[in-house]
Amino acid sequence: MSRNLKAINLKTLDLIQSSQKRFDLDDIQSSQLSCGATVLDFGSDRVGTVAAGILLAKICMGDLAAVTVADNATPLAQSVHVETGDPLFACMASQYAGWPFALENYFAICSGPARIARGQENVLLQYDLVEPSHEAVAVLETATVPGDDVAFHIAQQCGVPPQNVTICIAKTSSVPGSLQVVARSLESAMHKLHELDFDLRTIRSGRGSAPFPPIGSSDLQSMGWTNDAILYGATVDLEVETDDETIEQIGNQIPSSIAAEYGQPFLEIFEKSGRDFYQIDPLLFGPANVNIHNLNSGNLFSYGQTDLQLLTRSWNPSL
Repeated sequence: MSRNLKAINLKTLDLIQSSQKRFDLDDIQSSQLSCGATVLDFGSDRVGTVAAGILLAKICMGDLAAVTVADNATPLAQSVHVETGDPLFACMASQYAGWPFALENYFAICSGPARIARGQENVLLQYDLVEPSHEAVAVLETATVPGDDVAFHIAQQCGVPPQNVTICIAKTSSVPGSLQVVARSLESAMHKLHELDFDLRTIRSGRGSAPFPPIGSSDLQSMGWTNDAILYGATVDLEVETDDETIEQIGNQIPSSIAAEYGQPFLEIFEKSGRDFYQIDPLLFGPANVNIHNLNSGNLFSYGQTDLQLLTRSWNPSL
């Protein structure tokens, strides 16, 4: 194992603590539950800020990636960029939303380095990405501020005292909530490669970029638009060390275009599936375009392509 995993929760907590002086300016609200857990509200009931979204995306990735927002020379005004030299840890050990969090009265999808301490997901076990920690930093995509019951559950699952739990929240229809989803362009490629049984340990570095959509009028609309951003607008670049044959065997299955539903706005696909993610072809969930540079052979492989016209029509119908 190349990294002391329990340090990722501590590293992420250091990032949060070093950013505290900007909380007021960046519209991040910090509070403490009666059990001692900390709640950082990035946008549960308000639009929020880009700076808060960048910090939230970095927290999701265990502070193992650079996250930036840049202007585009297209009607799609901005893009969210991520880059890491440790994609297995940044994306799969931390950012991947693999913890379906369900209590009697509280439901959310959990990501962040707390997953490492919990250590119950197949991908974490497969790649030995499990390590106890004294702290647990969790990110919940929700508009509902958690209470002590949520903090106690995270503490119990992660093996830490509740006062050592930090919970970050933002609704999808906020700038931070949407930005941290769009920042999952690289993670979408990593997840698809995992589903295709590609050895993720051979991926040495990665970059991803996806257009930043407008903020929807509801979480449902923002969920659709942020998925569109990745399915039709994301470009991912990977550096790997493997053989060309392995890449060629699975390469054309990585982009979202392999799925039959490709070409429709995600909300339409979601509605046709009865609002059941499990009824959607899993092959759809990938970036629009992926470029793989094999460091062993020097060859470059490219699969899929972006469809910015679809995004422009969906997000800016007047253009």
